[in-house]
Amino acid sequence: MHDDERAIRDLVSTWMAASQAGEVATVLGLMAEASQAMKDIRFEGSYDIREIKVLGDWAYLRNYIAMTVTSPGGEQMRRAGYTLSILRKQPDGKWVLARDANLLMNVS
Repeated sequence: MHDDERAIRDLVSTWMAASQAGEVATVLGLMAEASQAMKDIRFEGSYDIREIKVLGDWAYLRNYIAMTVTSPGGEQMRRAGYTLSILRKQPDGKWVLARDANLLMNVS
């Protein structure tokens, strides 16, 4: 496995662990453009990376995610589906999420 692919797999693992732990600053640090709107939402879930393709300083990642999102009021929403993420390599060699498209559907 190429170093860049390993770094992207590590990014996804860190993202999921930080999301589940409520570590918003860590999650936002993994994004090229970040939003504080996530700070009061709790995530739990799993992922299965299906494909990573590194193209120089850009890469794409196809992933299957199953997650439960809990709002600050305690309402839960379960979703699962595929995502397609575009990642960009920073000058320091760190990969960040640049764009993300997902087809997560509500799961009963």
